[in-house]
Formats: sequence, C-alpha cells, structure tokens
Amino acid sequence: MKTIGLIGGMSWESSDLYYQILNRGTQNRLGGVHSCDCLLYSVDFEEIAALQHKNDWKSLSSLMIKAAKRLENGGAVFILLCTNTMHKLAEDIEKNVAIPLLHIVDAASEAILSKSIHKVGFLGTKFSMEGDFLSKRYQSKFGIETITPCAEDQDIIHRIIYEELVKE
Repeated sequence: MKTIGLIGGMSWESSDLYYQILNRGTQNRLGGVHSCDCLLYSVDFEEIAALQHKNDWKSLSSLMIKAAKRLENGGAVFILLCTNTMHKLAEDIEKNVAIPLLHIVDAASEAILSKSIHKVGFLGTKFSMEGDFLSKRYQSKFGIETITPCAEDQDIIHRIIYEELVKE
C-alpha cells in the first residue's frame, strides 16, 4: 500500500472529511479492517487564514512547501492538499518536491466528466471563486466551465465559510 501525504488543517473539518473518504475507500477496495496508509501534516488554520486575508501568498507558499517536504521526507509517495483555496499554490509545491501533488481539479473533473457534465457551479472561499487558478484548470485541461456567484454572494459565502463552517 502506498503512503499518502495529506496537507491539512485548512480547516480541520475538511481534513477530517478527506481522512474519512480515504479510509472508507480503502476498506471498500480491500475489505476487512483495512485503512489507508497516510501521513497528515496539519497546519494551524488561524495562521493560514490571517496570511490569506493579508494577501501574503509568498509566506503561505513557504508554509505549504515546508509541509509538503515534511510529508515527502516522511515517506509519502504523493500529496493531497485538503483544501480548494491553497491549490493557488499547487505549482509552487510541485516545483519543490519530487513526489506528485494530486490536484483537486483533476480528481473532481474525472468525476464530473464521468457524468457527461461540462458546466458546474463552483462555491468556495472568495479567494477561490474570484481567482482563476481553479476555473482556468477546469476549462483548459478538461473543457469544464465553472459558474460562480456574483461578487455580493461571494462575500456572503466567504463569510459563512470563515465565520461559521470552520467554527462548528
């Protein structure tokens, strides 16, 4: 079994979901009481959120690269980033480790296209919805068009994510 490296903590609830999905999938494929072989590097989301809102993506990149290298040094053979927003830094991570980063858009696109869908609604943090780092990849690599809410609704969704969902 290959060791999966997870960069989590953004939020811990999201990381928990990844962990559950990986373990359920492993048990469904292998049966018995199998669970996934994984390493989780969990960052402090308070620090991440503060840097995001300061627009300090350089510091965020350093933190993500550090986490990825720790997973690589720990024996992970590939990395999952347990968040949409931080995929803004996917290329930085990929350039600084020798193991692959499995991109969230690639995995989501496989599921989307398996249902013959080519246009999807996209919700996330304002960083993800107003930036093109995810929508551009959906379109250029997979021909999937993403539709996002208007700016006012993006603000509401962003607030709900940071002030409600990650505090439950």
